[in-house]
Amino acid sequence: MSVLESVRIDKFLWAVRLFKTRSLAADAIKRGRITIGGTPVKGSRNVKCGEVIAVRVGAATRSFEIIQLAQNRMGAKLVASHIKEVTPPDQLEIIELSRLAMTMNRRKGLGRPTKKERRDLDNFFEGDSLDLDIDFDDDDDNEDEDF
Repeated sequence: MSVLESVRIDKFLWAVRLFKTRSLAADAIKRGRITIGGTPVKGSRNVKCGEVIAVRVGAATRSFEIIQLAQNRMGAKLVASHIKEVTPPDQLEIIELSRLAMTMNRRKGLGRPTKKERRDLDNFFEGDSLDLDIDFDDDDDNEDEDF
């Protein structure tokens, strides 16, 4: 196995599993979400060992130092031997807070119900709280009235 000196950044981001597909990595690069040294990069830019890649995720920026280059996609367990996360603690806190805000602020009626909501629905429909003995014949007695 030959030692790589440089690899295209879009291929590297895909190989170390920062993006699910290479086209998603290329799209993030095109939108300016990937920077090296504070400068947005192009998809054809080659990366080398020791460089720090910054990936903007929402309002925060995650930073990764390249330890070893890879050209082919690898298993998740091998990623730690290729990159090291060097994101500042304040950025990690912003990422965690935004993740919590997304889970806590799901508007009612959107998406699947949570386990608790599903149990509440089951209890509501199976319980004795529903009175389904409704008499719809009351309207027949008042047919002569004008509205």
